[in-house]
Amino acid sequence: MTYASPDPARDGAAQTSEPSAPRRGLGCALEIVETLVLTLVIYLLIHNFIAQPFEVEQNSMVPTINEGEYVLIDKVSPRFSDYQRGDIVVFNPPTGYSEGGVPFIKRVIGLPGDTVRLENGHVLVTPPGGSAVRLDEPYINADIRGNPEATLPRDAAGTSQWTVPTGSYFVMGDNRTVSQDSRVFGPITRDLIIGRAWLRYFPLNKIGIVQRPAYSGLPSTLATPTPSGGALLPLGQLTGR
Repeated sequence: MTYASPDPARDGAAQTSEPSAPRRGLGCALEIVETLVLTLVIYLLIHNFIAQPFEVEQNSMVPTINEGEYVLIDKVSPRFSDYQRGDIVVFNPPTGYSEGGVPFIKRVIGLPGDTVRLENGHVLVTPPGGSAVRLDEPYINADIRGNPEATLPRDAAGTSQWTVPTGSYFVMGDNRTVSQDSRVFGPITRDLIIGRAWLRYFPLNKIGIVQRPAYSGLPSTLATPTPSGGALLPLGQLTGR
């Protein structure tokens, strides 16, 4: 005698079904795409509004920051407070000085309203309503005798004095003999600045916060901060010329 297999549809037994392999594969693919999109969105938010990594390509900030080192640029704090004297900032060069769209990295020397003057190889800054103060700059690159290099005019006219306009900053590289900076193109406007160098994260033996010096006799910030959004750039490299 033979017996037929029971028919679940006839005797009311519950039926179970699993999604086919193609449907399972499509679901996995959608999950992967969603994860990638979310990761990209988070990356772009961080990259454009919080912090951005850069590789320093040239040597205008030697010995403070050397060619081939990597720094993290802080884009958050400048939106709520002004840049300070001594900050190292990354910015888009003024029109006519761009090198393939690569940003520059320099140190803020003069704040809005300051008068910056070069005298006998030294930098003197006169704040609004104040007296001239000669800067003590131990971070400047040293000459072959171990003395700080002289800070001399760099443009064809030999300009040695500037008044920093409202909303602008006077910047110079620490390697004064080679740096193309405000001695060449004048003070830069705030909207050109991408952010301040906050952390050096490569090479590993030099990881640390980028320090800002204090200048005796001079205010470090404006009396009335004027924060505003700066220009944003994609991941790139820095030039130090």
